[in-house]
Amino acid sequence: MEDSSKDGSDPTMSDTKDVSVTVPLANDKEEKTVSNVENGPKEEELDTEDPKSDELPPISAELNELVVQTDQDEDNSKEDHQSFAKQIGNFMCAFYTKNSFLVMLLTAILLAYAYPPLGARYLAPKITATWIAVVMIFFLSGIKLKTEELSKAFLRLKFNLFVQVFNFLVVSSVVFGFSRLMKHRNVLSASLADGMVISASVPITINMVLVLTTSSNGDEAAAVFNAAFGNLVGVFLSPALILMYLGVQGAVDLGTVFFKLGLRVVLPIFVGQLFHKFSPKTVDFVKSNKKKFSKFQEYALVFIVYTVFCKTFSDDDRNTSAGDAFLMIAFVLLLLVTMMAVAWYALKLLFPNEPKLRVMGLFGCSHKSIAMGVPLITAIYEENPNIGFYTLPLLVWHPMQLLIGSFLAPRLSDFVEREESRLNSNKESDANI
Repeated sequence: MEDSSKDGSDPTMSDTKDVSVTVPLANDKEEKTVSNVENGPKEEELDTEDPKSDELPPISAELNELVVQTDQDEDNSKEDHQSFAKQIGNFMCAFYTKNSFLVMLLTAILLAYAYPPLGARYLAPKITATWIAVVMIFFLSGIKLKTEELSKAFLRLKFNLFVQVFNFLVVSSVVFGFSRLMKHRNVLSASLADGMVISASVPITINMVLVLTTSSNGDEAAAVFNAAFGNLVGVFLSPALILMYLGVQGAVDLGTVFFKLGLRVVLPIFVGQLFHKFSPKTVDFVKSNKKKFSKFQEYALVFIVYTVFCKTFSDDDRNTSAGDAFLMIAFVLLLLVTMMAVAWYALKLLFPNEPKLRVMGLFGCSHKSIAMGVPLITAIYEENPNIGFYTLPLLVWHPMQLLIGSFLAPRLSDFVEREESRLNSNKESDANI
């Protein structure tokens, strides 16, 4: 048996040897050396984790989260931009759909300003605009004009007479006096002042008055009659009023004017009425394609406006500035609102218990027809270089009456309901008495 202490060492003690253990830290930049005693009575457990590693998140995880969050933010930003662009696109499409005619008119004026010779000479406006376009507009108006409504004139003679007199005589005389004052004080140029008088002398609109009267809960039958009667009478009365107010200032020959009006306006309306009376198939065809024919009339009207302003912008001697145009716009707004207010209170005095008639009369007394007015102006002032400025006030009057009417329509509808409820309750109380 061998002696365990032959090498002179303590039998209870075994040989010791230092062991170096290298432990990587969390940040991979330092190393930790741990000494341990091999085969010792106690084995020391090594802590291989950095005590700070629980406090600081790994950088790689932070970077991943940051990248993901950045991508999400970019995606959300792109979606927001796309949504905003889509909203703008939808708004512009809706605006154009509702105001396509106004947009086309403004575009035509801008194009005329950009290159006047095209519409002033090269497109032969004396044939295409003043004859073909004008004749087609009044021919289609003649087909659609419901002259059978004229038989209802005596049903509400007092109301119908008030609307026509106010629209033709009161509005034109007030605008004439105001424009002469502005012209005399050199506030407004002569051409725009004359244009305001001309716009105030044209007849009532047809479609706009009917649409606004219907949406305002007004009297539709009265709207149809006054629109038809006003446009029929306006063919003769409007030129007479214009020449009466402006006279020699208009620089026109009376015989030539009425001869052209007869050929371009009266005759096409008369032929259209013959088709309306004796050709039901033609009337049905026009009705079935109403939107297309209405668009055709709009395009023809825009073409007339384009050639008119081409002629105006090609004249180097024009004496009207942009400041005059802005003043004219403000004056037209002022006069339109004033005329509507006067008509409203006059209707209240004359027809206190007829709310539907009062609503229709509000529009009928103040609205002016661009579809009838522009061709009439073209026929009367064909050779006048200021014809564009004669037309401009009417182009301003038209959208203003639409905007104001659209704003008032729901309020007027509520007014009619309240008034009719009040009148019905008064009738019931009178019956009980």
